[in-house]
Amino acid sequence: MSEVGTRTRLPGVLRLGVARTGYEVRTFFRERDAVVFIFAYPIIMLAIFATVFGQDGATVGPPPGIPFAQYFLPGMLATGIMLSSFQHLAISIAVERDEGGLKRLHGTPLPSSAFFLGKTGEVLVTSLVQTALLLAAAALLFGVPMPTTATAWATFAWVFVLGTAAGTLCGVAFSSVPRSGKSASAVVTPIVLVLQFISGVFFVFNDLPTWMQQVASVFPLKWMAQGMRSVFLPPSAESWEVSGSWQHGATAVVLVVWAVAALVVGVRTFRWQRRDDG
Repeated sequence: MSEVGTRTRLPGVLRLGVARTGYEVRTFFRERDAVVFIFAYPIIMLAIFATVFGQDGATVGPPPGIPFAQYFLPGMLATGIMLSSFQHLAISIAVERDEGGLKRLHGTPLPSSAFFLGKTGEVLVTSLVQTALLLAAAALLFGVPMPTTATAWATFAWVFVLGTAAGTLCGVAFSSVPRSGKSASAVVTPIVLVLQFISGVFFVFNDLPTWMQQVASVFPLKWMAQGMRSVFLPPSAESWEVSGSWQHGATAVVLVVWAVAALVVGVRTFRWQRRDDG
């Protein structure tokens, strides 16, 4: 019995999670349309807004101002995290469920925790690659200055980690909302677009109507963009924020609350099979 048990014993959850991450990453890069959209979208939008609004040396804020490419970079970084985590997972998991892949996987010995570790690992890998590409494009093509202090990069790191965690958990939880894989994109994409418009990604947040600012403040994207602005904008830009402060404490609290709330909801509502499977 002990010999049989040794033969059939599965590797640990962490090892399975790492292996699952490799599988998820390979699967992601095989979906070329998704890869191009998620990786290219933030770069393309940064180029469009920097070119259109930055004509004739126009800048944001009081003279001498900040170049538009530099101002919009933080919002595009936050958007990239949201695309790689929330949007990608909410759609892809719904499609996997609709096609029966989750049901079949749930019937295997693979622990559920290893599956979710794999999804989390995939998001981390793709978000890091996307962020690196966007930063390189901003620096090389638009001359956006990069942070020069360890404190700034530390802030970047915790905003990135908390934003990725919140986006990932929200994506897993929201994946149960679409009724089918075909409707997932139609349900998820408009939400992401609306949040971009009201969260200071496409426009200067302080210029938006007060009610729009208040609505945006409920959701993570506004706080991710604000946290990133504190990294890539000069200290003088802090006074341009609605509160007159970068609000690092509030940013961390909001992102953690969303992550915890999404975890609780996801645990209670996640489905491995379609609704019509019973």
